[in-house]
Amino acid sequence: MDKSRFPNFYQMPIKERIEAVFERGLITEDDFQALKNQQQRLDIETADKMIENVIGVLGMPIGLGLNFSINKKDYVIPLAVEEPSIVAALSSAAKIARTGGGFQATSTDPILTGQIQVINIQNIEQARNNLLSRQDEILNLANSLHPRMVARGGGAIGFDIKTYPMKSFDGEMLIIDLHVNTMDAMGANLVNSMCESVASLIETITEGEVFLRILSNLTDQSLASASVKIPLQSLAIEGYEGERVRDGIIIASDFAHADPYRASTHNKGIMNGIDALAVATGNDWRAIEAGAHAYAARLGRYTALSKWSIGDDGDLVGHIELPIKVGIVGAQIESNPAVALNLRILNVASATELSSVMAAVGLAQNLSALKALATDGIQKGHMTLHARSVVKAANTPHDLFDQVLEKVIISGEIKVWKAREILEKLTHASLKVSAKKLVKQSVSDSIEGIGYGKVILLGEHSVVYNRHAIAVPAPLNIRVKIEDIKDQILLLIPSWGVEHQLDKDPNKRQSFEKPAGLILDKLGLTDRGMKIEVFSDIPRGMGLGGSAAIAVSIIKALNKHFDLKLKNEEINRMAFESEKIAHGNPSGIDNTMATFGFPLIYRTGDKPLVESLNINDPFSLVIGFSKQEGLTATTVKKVRDLWKKNTNVFEKIFDEIDALVIQSIQAIQNNDFELLGQLMNLNHGLLNTLQVSTPELERLIMIARESGALGAKLTGGGGGGAMIALCKDIDKTKSAIESEGYETLVVEISNP
Repeated sequence: MDKSRFPNFYQMPIKERIEAVFERGLITEDDFQALKNQQQRLDIETADKMIENVIGVLGMPIGLGLNFSINKKDYVIPLAVEEPSIVAALSSAAKIARTGGGFQATSTDPILTGQIQVINIQNIEQARNNLLSRQDEILNLANSLHPRMVARGGGAIGFDIKTYPMKSFDGEMLIIDLHVNTMDAMGANLVNSMCESVASLIETITEGEVFLRILSNLTDQSLASASVKIPLQSLAIEGYEGERVRDGIIIASDFAHADPYRASTHNKGIMNGIDALAVATGNDWRAIEAGAHAYAARLGRYTALSKWSIGDDGDLVGHIELPIKVGIVGAQIESNPAVALNLRILNVASATELSSVMAAVGLAQNLSALKALATDGIQKGHMTLHARSVVKAANTPHDLFDQVLEKVIISGEIKVWKAREILEKLTHASLKVSAKKLVKQSVSDSIEGIGYGKVILLGEHSVVYNRHAIAVPAPLNIRVKIEDIKDQILLLIPSWGVEHQLDKDPNKRQSFEKPAGLILDKLGLTDRGMKIEVFSDIPRGMGLGGSAAIAVSIIKALNKHFDLKLKNEEINRMAFESEKIAHGNPSGIDNTMATFGFPLIYRTGDKPLVESLNINDPFSLVIGFSKQEGLTATTVKKVRDLWKKNTNVFEKIFDEIDALVIQSIQAIQNNDFELLGQLMNLNHGLLNTLQVSTPELERLIMIARESGALGAKLTGGGGGGAMIALCKDIDKTKSAIESEGYETLVVEISNP
């Protein structure tokens, strides 16, 4: 059976459509339950972490484009779109295309270009020659930031140099186009960071001034193309022979190539399908649009992206080529549960496969539009589908929907008022709709384990080397519920975009499977079937102890679910073993805080020092979140490598940090918060010498200090993540940080 073909799919009730998709093996049992209960949507809490000033979430219909065969593989295409006719048109075009063998599609390597503008150069030609002679040095510097991507075959691969006259000022500007293979990521942040990283070196080489450094959305080195051949008999419809339809499509295509006014609408139709798929898969449809339209004008005049012609055997032949740069991994994609589900339905293995599918979808949408124009016209089919939206807007009950729809179409008045009028007549004003309230169990009712987030007040990194640190709980936690299932162990962290089926073989486990698997192995639960669902308030990669809190909450949940009778000390030790897998050489402070959840003084060792921190006068901190995730394992390793090279120097730095921590304990007990703020500032200065801060964190810290903060420093591992500020005026500092586009959280520190 063809996996992309569902006879009479549009006529099925929604419940049966979901069941049909599940029965074809396109979604998992969890996906099926989520769709069935409408729990796959983006929640407001997750949305609030994605963009600024969130007040709600806009719902969009997710429809399935059916019948697609691309490169001899069947696809079901998830489409997020509000415009009627797009989904139906795509499915119809794909069905026609199958008769000629389906679509053939290809994509080039996923290359994204970043641009670096250099001005005030005394000798342009000399600068050009110097850049070319030191190309390897520049590329190596850019790639040094992303060694894992380079190891997978990606990274910066080369650059082009061009010059333009300065129109508003004297002189010339030199532009470096840095080409980066971003693999399966869209790569915007990656390329921007590479451009930033090489800016100083380029200034040195050119003896000029770097001005703009930013990616380009004209991704013409990441091209996707698709072609299709349609037999004449497949084009024929009532009243129109196949040859006539073919010729009409070609004539319409020629019009679009000749006239930019027609080309803009022609290309808009192509993007109808591509954009809908881009939105459904969490990709930047605006960037794709910008690149496509720029590409359409690359020869100096705006023209059509597709071309239709007569094949050697008289069949209709279509071809499309356009830049499509997309990703299937990344924070924006992985944070939205609906996007993750859509990607599973689509079943693509790489970003290049996704771009190929998008090209085929664009060509299919174009075929459908041109076929309609060449026959009955767009409006007839469009208005028929538009009528469904109209009838829905009239609040028509499901059991009367088809009747009202039919009568609205027959009337020719496809208006909401007309649908309401027909509905009233059908019901005779006597229709009574009863509704049953759905009783939904809240997550909290079934929670079995809780792990606490943390803030390191002073002493991060040095605590790994047997020095003191102060940690306080953050008003964030991780909760876990366990559900018995058959035959497998599922680990789900929806807010972090994590979904793993645990492999019983420890050597085959990846990512989050490893620490979770260790816990299950040690508890002898690997052979039990269960779903471990993790609900996190702690943002990923912000230095607030998320991984440790996950480990602790999972152990606590397993302890309760299976009645293991573990004590907190045992839970803490097991979580520490899990943290070793996640971070390599942790201090143990994160898992200790996650387990106990009270302010503490901590020092690592065979018998770690864990003392409650006595707080006489409660105080508050503002947490400011950078826009970059920081991986603790990465920064811990970085500091260890530096420590190995300069052990004596780094030991002195750790001693100085330790002295600050000791003074801070006394300052807190004496309620001397001015001194505590000064000590925090000094601690951050020493962390800078460890090279774990970032420009984003430094900006946040500067904003906090300029707004009157007594002290401000990074917290956690660094390399991104978050900072903390001790403030006289909490609201002033909070507002100052938020006015610059950052998110904040206020933490009140007191005794338990």
